[in-house]
Amino acid sequence: MGLDGKKILIGITGGIAAYKINYLVRALVKANAEVKVIMTPYAEKFTSKLVLSTLSKNPVYSDFYNSNSEWNSHVELGLWADAMVVAPCTANTLAKMRTGLCDNILLATYLSAKCPVFIAPAMDLDMYKHPSTLSNIEALESFGNTIIPVENGELASGLSGEGRLAEPETIFQILDAHFNQQKSLDQKTILITAGPTYEAIDPVRFIGNHSSGKMGYSIAKTCAERGAKVILVSGPTNEKASHKNIEIHKVTSAKEMYKAVFKFYENVDIAIASAAVADYAPKITSKEKIKKSDDTLSIELVKNPDILKTMGEKKNHQYLVGFALETENEELNAKTKLDKKNLDMIVLNSLKDKGAGFQSDTNKIKIITKGDIIEFPVKPKNEVADDILNFIEKNIKH
Repeated sequence: MGLDGKKILIGITGGIAAYKINYLVRALVKANAEVKVIMTPYAEKFTSKLVLSTLSKNPVYSDFYNSNSEWNSHVELGLWADAMVVAPCTANTLAKMRTGLCDNILLATYLSAKCPVFIAPAMDLDMYKHPSTLSNIEALESFGNTIIPVENGELASGLSGEGRLAEPETIFQILDAHFNQQKSLDQKTILITAGPTYEAIDPVRFIGNHSSGKMGYSIAKTCAERGAKVILVSGPTNEKASHKNIEIHKVTSAKEMYKAVFKFYENVDIAIASAAVADYAPKITSKEKIKKSDDTLSIELVKNPDILKTMGEKKNHQYLVGFALETENEELNAKTKLDKKNLDMIVLNSLKDKGAGFQSDTNKIKIITKGDIIEFPVKPKNEVADDILNFIEKNIKH
């Protein structure tokens, strides 16, 4: 399995669900992972250092110094791990992790960690639903951490609802999948374009489209999590990419995107062109703001360079993926684009499908190749990214 030989660092905070981590440690060790455990001082009130040390076959850390007054280096622990899991993670620790407050060895190790970090919150219903807690979770995810969602069920208070710690089996499966995925695109370099392009009319106005970049950024994150080096060329968007494997290049216009793409294209293994590039741009861009005078305004447009077509023409070893957003004759138009631009596959979505297209957190796609059409139901864009990458992996030569 993917966990064989992996070094897993588990941080336990002071929540009643801490006792469940005994089962997680046991399962990880059984999968031949090497496990070390860090506890906050309050975590010791909910589970036993002796049990965790026995199960992990390693000392358990709860202070900066051990019983012999020797320094427990949080830096070394952070560098040692292939993955760090904070579970259960209380509302208190979530807040400290967000702000960088560092008053125990677990927090110091988190701030020193160079590996992927998985956070499994656990608390009572009202605490979990509080805006400050939800804001902290959102911020920690934006930092590049993976949030393991809480479950819905009976809580220690006697209430029932969201806030329950994900079961040890679920946390184990997420870790196992992470390392299996990470291997699947190891040593691959992937170029991804995302977002819209803006073509300036004057210093204030532009021609653009409604693309949010969410699909491209979801694909970039998925590629990075599977071990690929990702070169993300992004038009203007509010999306963030914080994974250590993602190298981002911000552009505004189609011409800028063209230049950035072909700076890297020759040396990539896979290219995924999900950006919504403007087909046309104003022939002349006014240096000053155009003042309103007449009832009409004419702007002469000229074709932008066709980035995807040029990628197809220059293709040698790359696996090339395009996107088609259509409103009519969807499959026919997508197949025509597949052939004309020399693509290996094209991802089709229709503005007629509910839950698909620009701005949405979901998408509904068809993957089309010269020999196949595979249709998928509406899914969150991170799951759509998995579908796209799973198909690519089956069709590339590793």
